[in-house]
Amino acid sequence: MLKTSRISREASLSAITEPKAALDELREISSQIESAVLFDEKGKVLAATLRDDRAEWVASAARMLFEAAAKAGQGEPTQLEAATGEGSLFVVRDGEMLIAAATLPDPTAGLVFYDLKSCLRSAAAKPKPKPKPKARAKAKPKPKTEAKDNGKT
Repeated sequence: MLKTSRISREASLSAITEPKAALDELREISSQIESAVLFDEKGKVLAATLRDDRAEWVASAARMLFEAAAKAGQGEPTQLEAATGEGSLFVVRDGEMLIAAATLPDPTAGLVFYDLKSCLRSAAAKPKPKPKPKARAKAKPKPKTEAKDNGKT
């Protein structure tokens, strides 16, 4: 049953292409995520479930956390979890885009990471251009039919 749930989660998120819509969908499908911020590697907030000032603060703190982990570890991290007694902060990077999400205490970390990665892929997807409507073919004129000669002439 868990596999089916994950497949439907990804299918649902993969249909979204706008960052704000991707976050809205993430919040809808993940009961563990309280708030989230999508931002670029420079810290510019692309979408958030928080007020603008709070979202900028979270993006800045998440970037600093990533930078500190890079200095302390073996290269650039791709995901982090910082847990406290009150909840956790998850940060995931995919290319030039990052997402930070706050949860309640004791989240299912693997599922939260999975949902955040799916959200990043969805938000980074280029919207498919709408196909141009095909021009309607002009109606062909009906051939003129001659009156039948019933032999009454």
